Amino acid sequence: MEEERVPVLVVGGGYAGLSAAMLLAWREVPVLLVERHPGTSVQPKAFGVGPRAVELLRPVPGVEEALSDIWTGIGDTMRIAIARSLADPDPHLIMTGGDEDMSFLREVTPVAQIGAPQAEIERVLRHAAEELGADLRFSTELISLDQDDDGVTARIRTGGGEERLVRADYVVAADGYRSPLRHALGVPTSGKGELGQTCSIMFDADLGHLVREREVTLWYLQNDVFTGAIVTGTGVGAHVLGVNLAEDETQADFTDERCVELVRLATGRPGLDVRILDRTTFGLAHILADTYRAGRVFFAGDAAHTMPPTGGQGGSTALQDGADLAWRLWLVVTGQAGPAFLDTYDAERRPIGALTADAHLANLGVRMPPAARVGYPEPLADPVGALIGHRYHSTAILDEPGDDGSVLEDPRIPNGRPGSRAPHVILDWEGQRVSTIDLFGSGFVLMADRQGGQPWMDAGRMVKERLGVQLTRLLVGEELRDVEGRWRDRYGVDGDGAVLVRPDGYVAWRTPSMADDPLTTLEQVLRAVLSR
Repeated sequence: MEEERVPVLVVGGGYAGLSAAMLLAWREVPVLLVERHPGTSVQPKAFGVGPRAVELLRPVPGVEEALSDIWTGIGDTMRIAIARSLADPDPHLIMTGGDEDMSFLREVTPVAQIGAPQAEIERVLRHAAEELGADLRFSTELISLDQDDDGVTARIRTGGGEERLVRADYVVAADGYRSPLRHALGVPTSGKGELGQTCSIMFDADLGHLVREREVTLWYLQNDVFTGAIVTGTGVGAHVLGVNLAEDETQADFTDERCVELVRLATGRPGLDVRILDRTTFGLAHILADTYRAGRVFFAGDAAHTMPPTGGQGGSTALQDGADLAWRLWLVVTGQAGPAFLDTYDAERRPIGALTADAHLANLGVRMPPAARVGYPEPLADPVGALIGHRYHSTAILDEPGDDGSVLEDPRIPNGRPGSRAPHVILDWEGQRVSTIDLFGSGFVLMADRQGGQPWMDAGRMVKERLGVQLTRLLVGEELRDVEGRWRDRYGVDGDGAVLVRPDGYVAWRTPSMADDPLTTLEQVLRAVLSR
């Protein structure tokens, strides 16, 4: 049997798999993605991309612009309620469409607000990945996988029945919440488990008399016939009704006739003209992988953390997983980091996955009768801040003395400490306004102040050559002018201090002032961060 060779094999063509493949290809790492379905999602599925995910995707030229060009109903306004139907005269409103709570994001990130449906976002990611040279094979299934000390051997099968062997250094397992790879490798899980099944019905109907133009509405439905949810204003020319299945029901029970009747009940319009476009069944679950790594296989997206949709961050979390794996694998495949560096993926991303999934479960509990939510976690005190306020702790972060070990902080008060996302500061670069966020993505960045930071720049040049690490050195105050005078305060350094920022835009290390030996200090820092 013919064998192919590739550094990274990605299994699964959803958010996590596509973001990993795109960003690996952008970094010129050959990557093969296999997906058993014939294409990307048809149904809208998840909506919107959180700001942190957009920050990770935007270094790829044209991607943020393409996502922004998609109709963004969620970015305009959104209403969420609990009701009997869309025609309920007295819905219990959870979100009214105001953006007051989100307004602070304009002060902490330069990225656009993306409210597009998953189907359209996947289309953009697929196109970008293929343009960059990623090998994406749809209608292709992983049959088996074996690991040894030097790599992974995978057997794949095309839709036409042809089988091939693929030899890879590493595998990204983005194969969904049932994750055959997770089961095959014996990875244990925790969480509430399966919470039920939902039939997602995509339909076309004139709802202009029930919903507002250019507005996404999400109604959690509770009536005498069924429970579920309806989403309108999806941006794909259709609406979606999700119906929770009874224990003895399957997708086969949802005939066109029954789906039409359910849509009429959900909208509160018995005579509504309805056209059924598509239906699919998916599981509602809270399943957390107890490790995100099994040898040379790394779990991402739903394979790592399946969460209820009540919170809207499952898709963004999956995108971040894929992006996070891409830069880590790039560093190891190119020899810039040692193999042990890949352990930092589990150390950093698993606490965030669990925190996000638990928050979604808590939101689900709020919508349930009190007796049914026993044992559920409490909702986050600041869910909006959690969109961009994650902190990391691993050997790739050199914590400062007294660090509290927190996994969340208030992004409204940026501090630049190691383990935190590097703060957004407006700079002037030869007459063009840029954000510090624009400086990160392609490699490590060493930043210092013009006043006394030149020794750090000299040390960075020598360490870059000595270690063969992609490192950009920037003096704030020379080519980059601190427009608002916030750089030192937000990054926590004096005139002769320095900050090292990772490719994902997180602060790996900083020193408020000059070290006795900048060259030795910086080399020791990078060796520690990169597991070398």
